[in-house]
Amino acid sequence: MYTRFFLILAFAYLYGFFEFYMNVRLTKKSSIVKSSDKGSIRFLFTLIQIGCLFSFGVGATNTGKIDDWNTFIIIGAILILLGFIIRISSIMTLKRQYTYTVTRVENHALIESGLYKFIRHPGYLGLLIIFLGISTALSNWLSVILMIVPLFIGIMYRIRVEESFLIGQMGQNYTEYQKRTKRLVPMIF
Repeated sequence: MYTRFFLILAFAYLYGFFEFYMNVRLTKKSSIVKSSDKGSIRFLFTLIQIGCLFSFGVGATNTGKIDDWNTFIIIGAILILLGFIIRISSIMTLKRQYTYTVTRVENHALIESGLYKFIRHPGYLGLLIIFLGISTALSNWLSVILMIVPLFIGIMYRIRVEESFLIGQMGQNYTEYQKRTKRLVPMIF
């Protein structure tokens, strides 16, 4: 049990380092014209850390434990892979326009290809699915709740800040795009 728990924890840390690496790498390549993050990235990362702390803390106990470890590790791994594919796909679609802070880069344009054709924030959807997978792999229903609730709150705040900024930068083009797409789940939300 403890070996699996620490493997999941190690993966979560590796994923965190991947995100940090991508942030540093992409920040160097972008030509930022205007920024208006309003602390949303710090708020989101803080809530991710809180969610991980509580989720792994409870996951290390028997409170909320579901006995079938193997099944939930497999489901968790599938969710992590799916979330990672969605997140990387969204980053690759945006290319140089992808930044970790809410910013506008030189020659910024509205992207409506790939997953952006259906939803406005596939990167955040991928992030939610990754952390759903990590917490599911802990085989603890309480861990899932303690991970996803703070993350969802952080992502919704971030989306609000980002969309307000994009409306200010792109005006009618972005409001029309909002009417054609959903935030995170195609045709639903």
